[in-house]
Amino acid sequence: MESAPAFVVAVPARYAASRLPGKPLRLLGGEPLVLHVARRALAAGAREVWLATDDGRVAAAVAGIEGVRVAMTATTHASGTDRLAECARIAGWSDDTVVVNLQGDEPFAPASGIREVARTLVGSGAPMATLAEPVDDAATLFDPNAVKLVRAASGDALYFSRAPLPWPRDAFARDRGTLPPGRHWLRHIGIYAYRAGFLQAFARMAPGQLEQVESLEQLRVLEAGHRLAVALAPEPFPPGVDTPEDLERAEARLRAGAA
Repeated sequence: MESAPAFVVAVPARYAASRLPGKPLRLLGGEPLVLHVARRALAAGAREVWLATDDGRVAAAVAGIEGVRVAMTATTHASGTDRLAECARIAGWSDDTVVVNLQGDEPFAPASGIREVARTLVGSGAPMATLAEPVDDAATLFDPNAVKLVRAASGDALYFSRAPLPWPRDAFARDRGTLPPGRHWLRHIGIYAYRAGFLQAFARMAPGQLEQVESLEQLRVLEAGHRLAVALAPEPFPPGVDTPEDLERAEARLRAGAA
């Protein structure tokens, strides 16, 4: 496999997360969650790692960590994309800089996946890229919190949805509890890469109708007619941390010595 191109990582970390207030500072293994994420970005070989936050307490959590810089961003941003766009302006990245958006609640994101999304962006020539992994059980396919996607033969995304898709008509007419043979289903992994110039353009786009229906920001890109390349993750992405229960599971994973 060819080496990954030069890339930077930006980690959006908003203090006031609705489902887990103060999430970036919640302790995992005795250390703030956001610190684990920053280390993952450094381990992937990013040229620069930036934490984009709206709170001085979150910034202080990574103070003194070599290779991690902080962009203090506005508290009024409606999305992580808007926060990253401001981070890119603060960092002064050129329009062709490869920016990986690593969510601040992914303490176990594998370095190989971070590199792969950057490699996919450059190799595809698309302005934006993301990752996916196979769905192997019906429960995941029917879970609205697990975002599904379909892609073209080229690897570009055709659609993202919270609904089960594609829909195996005949098989599900008989039984919706089991997936029929064939690895036809993909779950979206919420890691993205963009050219910095496109990141700015994305933040300026008005939300599309599909985005508003599904509550999926990436649909804004497709509805506006842009390409979004999708690659399969080279190794599994463990679940992120959105709730207190997720944090308990992450703590157990860390105690068990899982990567």
